[in-house]
Amino acid sequence: MKRYSKNMESLSLGEIKILNKSKVAIVGCGGLGGYIAECLCRIGIEYMTIIDGDIFDETNLNRQLISHAQNIGLKKVKETQKRINLVNPQVQVRALDTLLDKSNSRDILKGHHVVVDALDNIQTRKILQDTCRELDIPMVYGAIAGFYGQVSTIFPGDNTLDFVYPKNTQNLQGTEKELGNPSFIPPLIASIQVAETIKILINRGELLRNKILFVDLLQNSFDIIETTK
Repeated sequence: MKRYSKNMESLSLGEIKILNKSKVAIVGCGGLGGYIAECLCRIGIEYMTIIDGDIFDETNLNRQLISHAQNIGLKKVKETQKRINLVNPQVQVRALDTLLDKSNSRDILKGHHVVVDALDNIQTRKILQDTCRELDIPMVYGAIAGFYGQVSTIFPGDNTLDFVYPKNTQNLQGTEKELGNPSFIPPLIASIQVAETIKILINRGELLRNKILFVDLLQNSFDIIETTK
């Protein structure tokens, strides 16, 4: 327990033990996912499923925590697993080298207490929301682009993504494709997602449920918008 002693001014021993036993799925091991995995393994989540079917390339080096000059071309999920095990060997990591879709989402996500969205496309986010609703699992949504980011906590039935994105998203690209992502936005949004995850698990604090936090670092604005159910 010494590993988590510096958390104890913010979390009780009982809450840390809850985190130790909690199961969290992180969908995506890129810009957001790497920081989410890092924060969760340091705060005491000792069972994680990480899902990503992609490899690191040179364009990831500007912002993705797990990427470095020596692992270009290697699997993101395997490199993320190595990083988690290096930081906290107590964590059981289920690393799935695959892309989440309608055919596998239920089998992958069932049995988790929280699912964290670290995706970069709208269509898969909608699948994630639908599957979490079916499995009765809360999810924490996060998206980034340029100087901007947004976060929301979505409980089964909230359908917050229907407020954020239009119904027909078949050919819609996220703003990230246009604005890119500088190095400072992924850790900020990932940290807020982790805070929401922790609050869900320990049942303490006010959640961004039926709300979306919009972050604009160009104007230093943090705005919370109420959503319709």
